[in-house]
Amino acid sequence: MLKFKTPDINDIDWVQECFSHAHSMNCEYTFGTSYLWHTAYKTVIAHYKDYFICRWGKDEDVSYSLPIGKGDFKDAVQQIIDDAKSFGIKPRIYGVTESYKTMLEEAFPNKFRYVYDDGCNDYIYNVSDLAELHGKKYHGKRNHITNFKKNNLDWQYEEITEENIADCIELHTNWIFDKDENDADYSLEFEAVLTGFENYKKLGFKGGIIRVNSKAIAYTYGEPLSDKCFVSHFEKAPAEMHGAYAIINQEFAKRLAEDGYEFVNREEDLGLEGLRKAKQSYHPAIWLKKELAVYED
Repeated sequence: MLKFKTPDINDIDWVQECFSHAHSMNCEYTFGTSYLWHTAYKTVIAHYKDYFICRWGKDEDVSYSLPIGKGDFKDAVQQIIDDAKSFGIKPRIYGVTESYKTMLEEAFPNKFRYVYDDGCNDYIYNVSDLAELHGKKYHGKRNHITNFKKNNLDWQYEEITEENIADCIELHTNWIFDKDENDADYSLEFEAVLTGFENYKKLGFKGGIIRVNSKAIAYTYGEPLSDKCFVSHFEKAPAEMHGAYAIINQEFAKRLAEDGYEFVNREEDLGLEGLRKAKQSYHPAIWLKKELAVYED
């Protein structure tokens, strides 16, 4: 039987231990993803034997994560099926990559159907590509950065620390004011951002700021998924600051390269046209296909 609870900061060690056994660069396989967004997505987590299992949603719109960890995979999946049936809902497992699809089919032959939505795919980039921006395909990005540096001669980059987090929060607050402040999505994202900043050091996050005239005009932060892959959770800059997104992206990628990361997962585009265009413009090395497995026995 699965015993679910709201994730809290004290869960980080056992969750990260379970995720260390994942064999996919899925952005969901970081503690921060579950913890930061638990209010927005009604997320609860369970520690079943040596597995992490996540459930999110409400009423009949509920999905589960794959069991991530080690042990009897079939037994852990069966626990998900039983839990869903106890609520009278159809068991649905989100974020199934090809390798885990194979495992599901081996454990439950022909019991799942798979639903594909390309808005759920992860964009994974070579860190070296983002840091160096070599070649014709990055010509536009290099121009944006060149123009930014010409127009802002006093720009500088610095690491996010507890001493400058307030500057990032002010930047994000101003970013929201430039949008429709009544949009609930911005509020939910901001709550996730604040949760991350409140526990920044404990969560092991890493991020950076771009300043112009000593004022923060762009920030980004995220966390390691593994020794080789980093997940970027948030990136913000004012739309009117030409080249701000391009330069924070490149400068942060340079620091990731120095730390030995080979890949950076910049999460999904959620089917949003503008976000998709922006993510595709950086030419991902991997577009990680993820499906929804629906139990149909």
